[in-house]
Amino acid sequence: MGVLNKFKRALFGRPIHTKRAQHERLPKRIALPVFASDALSSVAYATEEIMHVLGLALLGATFNISIFIVLLVVLVAFSYRQTIYAYPDGGGSYRVSKENLGRWPGMIAGGALLIDYVLTVAVSVSAGVLAIVSMAPQAAPYIIQLNLFFVLMLTLINLRGAKESGAVFAIPTYTFIGLIFVTIGIGLTKPAAEMPQVLLNAKNDQSIHQTLGVFLILKAFSSGCTALTGIEAISDGITAFKEPTSRNAAKTLGAMATILVLMFVGMSFLGNKFHAYPMEAGPGFKTVTAQIAAYVYGDRSIGFTAIQVATAAILVLAANTAFADFPRLANQIAKDDLLPRQFGTLGDRLVFKNGIVALGVAASILLVIFKGDTHHLIPLYAIGVFMCFTLSQFGMVQKNRKEGKPIYLWIMSVIGGIVTLVVTGVIAVTKWSDGGYIVPIAMTIMIAIFLGVNKHYRYLGKQLSVEPTDQVPNVKSTTLLLVPRVHKGILQAIGYAKSTAKDCRALHVTLNPKSTGDLKKEWDQHGGDIPLVILESPYRSLVGPVISYIDQALEEDPTMIITVIVPQAVPKHWWHSFLHNNIAVPLKIALAGRRNVVITNIRYFLN
Repeated sequence: MGVLNKFKRALFGRPIHTKRAQHERLPKRIALPVFASDALSSVAYATEEIMHVLGLALLGATFNISIFIVLLVVLVAFSYRQTIYAYPDGGGSYRVSKENLGRWPGMIAGGALLIDYVLTVAVSVSAGVLAIVSMAPQAAPYIIQLNLFFVLMLTLINLRGAKESGAVFAIPTYTFIGLIFVTIGIGLTKPAAEMPQVLLNAKNDQSIHQTLGVFLILKAFSSGCTALTGIEAISDGITAFKEPTSRNAAKTLGAMATILVLMFVGMSFLGNKFHAYPMEAGPGFKTVTAQIAAYVYGDRSIGFTAIQVATAAILVLAANTAFADFPRLANQIAKDDLLPRQFGTLGDRLVFKNGIVALGVAASILLVIFKGDTHHLIPLYAIGVFMCFTLSQFGMVQKNRKEGKPIYLWIMSVIGGIVTLVVTGVIAVTKWSDGGYIVPIAMTIMIAIFLGVNKHYRYLGKQLSVEPTDQVPNVKSTTLLLVPRVHKGILQAIGYAKSTAKDCRALHVTLNPKSTGDLKKEWDQHGGDIPLVILESPYRSLVGPVISYIDQALEEDPTMIITVIVPQAVPKHWWHSFLHNNIAVPLKIALAGRRNVVITNIRYFLN
């Protein structure tokens, strides 16, 4: 096994046989951290996002707004539970919208979800890095580097396979859930904190005092709706569950929604009780979660540190929800010829590797552009999510009506669709000036990509389709064997050329034709009846004369297919390859645009 293969196996693990695909499916206890970490991790920042909008003078409304968000969580979770049973092969909002509302709603839902998953990685990782900065302020200058490191780590772990990545993420996720519930339990028993001076000043300072108007409530509500991001993930990844897939996925969705509701309400209540407030990044910076933990356990205590470490871990690993779902969704869309079919390629570890890599690259670019700032990324985050919620629920209305399902099912979907439509509008309006306008632009680009890819595949299908009158053409071919000198590798190439081609010629490039006497004698002895053609290279180029010879042959007969055989000696140690002159690569690059030319390597392995 080569050094590169050994390195690949060490990094990604041994290849998994396709027949073991069933064994790679996830039980509920592993599927929960894989698919629910995004939604559950939002507990760490959703309350703070509400507070950011309300301002210091009106933080008391945080808990009441959280209750309305919880009701929406229940409504959306109920709708997606229907989707899980209706579409057991996965696809979630994309399939529901496409099959029940039409092609364009399907493309909108698919594009919004893909953008959402990229933002999920960016938001989750950047929030996790901010939690690290809360605990270790000296890390502040390295925010972008930390973001890129964690994205790379997640990409590599997911390339090792779904089951293995799930096992890695299970402990941090369950640790976070346990610590948050312990914090809520202890926090409920503690007396309310005294209001800090900064909040007293805000309440008494008329210049910054605000009125709790409808617009402000809606804006705070829309910011807190980041708690719903990730709820759709399970419906997209049903095929990753063990049998019975729909039942296990539905139970996991129910568990996720219950845990999310309890944690979100609890942390919002404690945030008001202990007068936590959003701080600006800088000396003494703490997230709202960190402030609650500091009051419950004591600043810089073991409990405080444990909460911060668990929060940072769950926020970073929450991005894994996107790594689990983005490749599967891209595969579904690729099946409809809206994305390159390479997104349907399974890697050695039975994961859609191209989707995983594409997601990692896109998220990294986004983190660099926005400098890892969570608050600038979140406005982009929620619009696409609720657009998908709306389309999915109206799609389920159509499906339930067509199939004659009980009226309460589609009425619940109607209510959910109307509510999420209103929320989508509110988020779009309130977040427009904060960068929300970027989402429609990104959606337009994504749909243009879908249409462009689909146009190409329709053109390809039309060009390659076989008509009843089409006949197999008579093809004239010739083989060109490159001969730098006669050695054992050349002998093997000669044998291959004779076995596959009737018309075969050997080409030798030289700077001085008069010095080829010895080569001709060796060729007469070993080359058999294959003629040797000497090509002179006045410009010291090995590739140029070969290309000129091929171009001349194609000019004489444009229908001819030319196969170029390049013998290559492969040394025992990979680093010795740098001592060999391999012209196959530059030759392939130079001939890439020419029709009817095939280049193949015949490798001779040295002992």
